[in-house]
Amino acid sequence: MRVALICKDKPNKLQVRKDTRAAHLAYIEATGMVEMAGPLLDDSGEMAGSLIVLDAPDLETAQSWAKDDPYNKAGLFADIAVSEWNKVIG
Repeated sequence: MRVALICKDKPNKLQVRKDTRAAHLAYIEATGMVEMAGPLLDDSGEMAGSLIVLDAPDLETAQSWAKDDPYNKAGLFADIAVSEWNKVIG
């Protein structure tokens, strides 16, 4: 099943994102569950969140993946929405 994670950063945490980026990307590579991902941008074009689409067996696994993401463990996210997602176009 495809699962979309929409993660919003806490205010003034851009440096946390930058400092944790390598570990986050390594986690993505190691888990092999990410179909596509990229940062959400604020009005000034700075990274301010993440959109991640997982190929997960169930929502529980996706929630666990989000919990173990180095960004989350570093306290970057103010909110994480986890929803089953149906790809229609693209």
